[in-house]
Amino acid sequence: MLNYKLILLFLGVLLFIEGAFITICSLISAIYGENDFFALTISALIVFFVGFLLYIFNRKTKKEVSKREAYLIVTGGWLILSLFGALPFYISRYIPSYTNAFFETISGFTTTGASILNNIEALPRGLLLWRSTTQWIGGMGIIVFSIAIVSFIKIGGMQLFNAEVPGVEKDKLHPKIRQTAKKLWMVYFFLTLAETFLLVFGGMSVFDAVNHSLTTMATGGFSTKQASIAYWNSPYIHYVITVFMILAGTNFSLTYYAFTGKLKKVFNNTEFKFYLLVIFVATVIIAVGQFVFMHRPAEFSFRSAIFQVVSIITTTGYATDDYLLWVPKGLWVIILLLMFFGGCSGSTSGSIKIVRIHILLRNSYTEFKRVLLPHAVVPVKYNKHVISNNIINNILAFVILYMMIFAIGTVFLSFSGLDFESALGAVATCLGNIGPGIGSVGPSSNFYHITDAGKWFLSALMLIGRLELFTVLILFTKAFWRY
Repeated sequence: MLNYKLILLFLGVLLFIEGAFITICSLISAIYGENDFFALTISALIVFFVGFLLYIFNRKTKKEVSKREAYLIVTGGWLILSLFGALPFYISRYIPSYTNAFFETISGFTTTGASILNNIEALPRGLLLWRSTTQWIGGMGIIVFSIAIVSFIKIGGMQLFNAEVPGVEKDKLHPKIRQTAKKLWMVYFFLTLAETFLLVFGGMSVFDAVNHSLTTMATGGFSTKQASIAYWNSPYIHYVITVFMILAGTNFSLTYYAFTGKLKKVFNNTEFKFYLLVIFVATVIIAVGQFVFMHRPAEFSFRSAIFQVVSIITTTGYATDDYLLWVPKGLWVIILLLMFFGGCSGSTSGSIKIVRIHILLRNSYTEFKRVLLPHAVVPVKYNKHVISNNIINNILAFVILYMMIFAIGTVFLSFSGLDFESALGAVATCLGNIGPGIGSVGPSSNFYHITDAGKWFLSALMLIGRLELFTVLILFTKAFWRY
């Protein structure tokens, strides 16, 4: 039987954490003397009050999390954080429509980066920081953060971790899941701090550097400027952000191993090598295409190509160039294909994840051998380990379900008045948590013009995509509620 008191207790704790982050943003607003201080303060008080009620009335319940409760806590947690996280935008009236405020907020927490704002610079600093903070919290995962700092989770931490960070394989850095969560957040924080210093060194203001470091490491893509990273015509800044996007799209366990001197584990990792290979191949093709067909300088062609390729494959969504204007059109079609790749497992990136793509490719190649040698046992290997049929079947089910949701979602959204190309781009980018799409939701546009119904639908896709389908969709099955 489900322990609903435990679920409500955990939601209360999550609201306390959210309230603390909103309070930090209100203090920044006070320091700068901005007019969003009242909205942020009132929002923090509301969030704290609701969190307090949920905690105080459920604190004596048994604190043991089962698998089903983990799914409800994770899905409910992300949803309630977005519902309350929209309050600063809505109360301040900088986003007067609650639908738009919720869309902007869940786009932040899911690190999608799809925005409805037509003039980002008009937002005061407190709201800009809160907008970036939602992505930073959502990047590594609010549940993983809770596991790292909340002491009452004695049993079931691994259930929560698996529900929020699903995937093909996960490295445990410590036998205790709480210590693993702490180490992952330590790496995350250190990289965020390092990028901030490097961006300030390159001429960014401290405020802009902090915001872009938060959203880079989250692979979220929210910027403090309407023109995104193109606002800074600086090769240094572009390359620094490119490097940190690559790091953010890498399994954070590998980054931890690199910090501790275990470099062999990094360079022998099959997924990491394939990840770099895809980036390299796509960058070379696009850079040569720009140089030859668009007659751009060699360095600019390379910088534009690698920035956009890394931004899309890691699902960050920053832009220094409008890829829809590239010629020939085959160049931006490559970008569209990369939207379905995603970064490494155990990273902050979204989409299908490159490990699933690579294993499926290896399995397809192995099928050729099985056709030629029907009596031979030809296993699929990855990182020198044999991949079981159960894992391959799970990957196939995930990819098929992902593409089905993508196809059905595109058809559904096209009925809202969007042209087919824009509907396809909007669904691909929201389901993959990427940000910019194609058509009228490309890198030079936003999602403001989409109907309210369309925004709620896309918000649902963002959540489903961020929690990798099964964590959310399993709640709609009879089996989940029956047992």
